[in-house]
Amino acid sequence: SGYHRFPERQTHAAGRDKRDATSCYKVSGYHRFPERQTHAAGRDKRDVTKQRKRREKRHTFLHLVPVSSQSYNGHDSTVVSWAVGQSRGQGLQVSADTVTVEAEGTYFIYSQVLYIDTTWVMGHVITKRLKGAETKLMKCLKSMPSNVSQPLNTCYTAGIYFLESGSTLTLSVPRKSAELILTAHTTFMGLFNI
Repeated sequence: SGYHRFPERQTHAAGRDKRDATSCYKVSGYHRFPERQTHAAGRDKRDVTKQRKRREKRHTFLHLVPVSSQSYNGHDSTVVSWAVGQSRGQGLQVSADTVTVEAEGTYFIYSQVLYIDTTWVMGHVITKRLKGAETKLMKCLKSMPSNVSQPLNTCYTAGIYFLESGSTLTLSVPRKSAELILTAHTTFMGLFNI
């Protein structure tokens, strides 16, 4: 109806190429039906919510800090007990020296231990147990300095592994009475799904 009142606009629009007229029609058509805009906005909001839930599910993680270490003479090993430093999601649980995987998936696992020991080589092992079977996932070995009164060295390792639901992980040092520095910024362990 606006075109009939103002014929000069019609003449001006007729002078435009076909592409411009079509784009003007689409824009004005969109504004004529506000319910389409509301429906689209609602759909976008649902899509964002779904994406957020998927992202949260994807980024389950657990970062552990040391509490104590226990030496086992029969196994000639020292095992570290952990507390939760940071976490997100429900797929990973910690109990003393064991991490239990409740949501199977592919995980990035990392660990570091600071040793203060006179033994010439120190290191640790990340072991997975599932239904009675034991698998050594990662080993970290480090030479200790020999020409100092208090030899210090860190050993860091990381890797990507598929972990089944019900798997448990432990970090142990294959040496009884190993001397470790158990502070959060020097000795830690963690994993997150990818």
